[in-house]
Amino acid sequence: MSEVAVSAEIDDALRARLAAHVRDVPNFPSPGVLFKDITPLLADARALRDCVDALAAPWRGAGLDAICGIEARGFIFGAALARALDVGFVPLRKAGKLPAATRGVEYLLEYGSARLEAHADALTSGARVLIVDDVLATGGTLAAGFELVQSLDAEVAGAAVVIELAFLAGRARWPADVPLQALLRY
Repeated sequence: MSEVAVSAEIDDALRARLAAHVRDVPNFPSPGVLFKDITPLLADARALRDCVDALAAPWRGAGLDAICGIEARGFIFGAALARALDVGFVPLRKAGKLPAATRGVEYLLEYGSARLEAHADALTSGARVLIVDDVLATGGTLAAGFELVQSLDAEVAGAAVVIELAFLAGRARWPADVPLQALLRY
């Protein structure tokens, strides 16, 4: 695996601007949960541009071949990031959503299980890939994305998320030797 120095650090002013566009929604989707809503960030052109630029910065010149975005909000940031880095975009979808032959990975959620799939021919052998999602919580979805990309014979260069809910310890499920960038941590 090629080494890439990835700094998750952004300046305090940018962090504050981005955080100001993340809305707290108490008791959603269930009682006791404080949901971090990114829709205000998406609705503000400057905040969205700044967010994508900050996600892209450490990966410029990293020799990436594709961005793999995890359904659904990972599609938003992943596609924008692919455009910013001038690489292709590969969706990692929920089961049954892709029309051609797929490869998939089952993973556990807090309340059950799920399956993440990609087209079997989505990546060329040895492609360097960045996995993108909006939030890192317990880490199951991101870990499944890692396993799925590897099953396609591609190299996971790293992962990037907008928000990390550090108190849920999802980072522990990510390989320690593979860069994981988070712009905001709660």
